[in-house]
Amino acid sequence: MSDAVVASLAPIAFAVLIAFLIALCAVRTAIAYAHRRGMYDQPGQRRSHKIPTPRGGGIGIIVSVVITVPTCLLYMQPAWPRTIALALLVAVLLVAWIGWWDDHSPLPALPRFGVQILATALFSVALIASGLSWLWLPLLVLAGAWSINLHNFMDGIDGLLAQQGVFVACGLALLAALADQTALAAGSACVAAACLGFWCYNRSPARIFMGDVGSGSIGLLLFALTAMLWRVETWLLWPALILSSAFVTDATLTLLNRVLGGRRWYTAHREHLYQWIVRRGHTHAAGAAWYGGWNLLVATPLAALAWKRPGLGLIACIVTYAIGAAIWLITKRRMIRRDRYKVHHVDT
Repeated sequence: MSDAVVASLAPIAFAVLIAFLIALCAVRTAIAYAHRRGMYDQPGQRRSHKIPTPRGGGIGIIVSVVITVPTCLLYMQPAWPRTIALALLVAVLLVAWIGWWDDHSPLPALPRFGVQILATALFSVALIASGLSWLWLPLLVLAGAWSINLHNFMDGIDGLLAQQGVFVACGLALLAALADQTALAAGSACVAAACLGFWCYNRSPARIFMGDVGSGSIGLLLFALTAMLWRVETWLLWPALILSSAFVTDATLTLLNRVLGGRRWYTAHREHLYQWIVRRGHTHAAGAAWYGGWNLLVATPLAALAWKRPGLGLIACIVTYAIGAAIWLITKRRMIRRDRYKVHHVDT
C-alpha cells in the first residue's frame, strides 16, 4: 500500500460513512413504503420465513451506491475513465429498475434476463474498450449475468446476502488498496458500507427483505468490481474469486444438481445448502454463521495466499473451490439422509 493510498484514508472513510448513512436512511424509508404498498413476501412451502415480511429494501443499497461509487471512481486518484464509471452506473440502474418492477409485480423470466444481459454487456463493452481484447466480451457478459442470478438465488434467509456483500466488497477494497487503486478501493468500500446499512434491518429477525432490486444489483456490482480488479492486474482475479467462493459454490452445485436431476431449475425451490441448514432446524442467524465461518476460516487465508504469492493464485483458487465442493456434497448428503430418516421414523 503506497503513501498515496494511506494519505487518502480520510476521504475514503468519509465516503464510506456517507454510503452507510444513506443506505440506513433509505432502507428505513423503504420499510414504510413497503407497508403502504402491501409489498410482502408471504410464507410458503418454498420459503424459509414464517411471517409476512416487507420486501424491496435493497433499494436503499442502490440509492447509496449510485451516489457514492461513481463519485469515488471519478474524483479519487487514480480515477477511472468516465465511460467505465458511467457504464457501471447505467448497468446498476438497469438491473435495479427491472428488479424493482419485479418486486412490485412479478415479471416473466425472459424480460428480466434480457435486461440483465443488456446491463452486463454495456459495462463489459466499456471495460473492453479501455484496451482489452474483444474476445473477452462473451465471457464477461455470461459471468455478469450468472453473478446477478446466483446472488438472487442465494438471497433466501435473513442477513445472508447482505453479510456476503459486506465481506466480498471489503475484500475487493483491500485488494484494490494493495494495488494502489484508491478510487476502486473507495468504491468497493462504499458497496460494503451500503450492504452493512441494509444488514442492520435485515439481520435475523429481518424487518425487511432485499428483493430483486437489491440481490441482482449486488451480483452485478461484485462482478463489475472483480472485473475492474482483473483489468488492473490479471492475477488479482484469483484472490477476488476466492472471496466469492461460498456463494458461487452453493449456487453452481445446486443448479447443476437440479439440471442433472431433470428438475425445472428455474422454478423456486429450497435446495441450496443454506436452505437445508434452516430446514434441519437451525436459525437464520446460524445459517448465516456457517457462511461467515467459511469466509473467515477458508476464503480469507487462501485469498491472502493468492495475493501474496501471485504464482500460486490459480492453484489456491482451485483448491478453495475443491474444498467448498467437497464440504457442500458431504454436508448436504448428511442433511438429506437425516431428513429421510426423520420422515421414515415419523411414518413408522
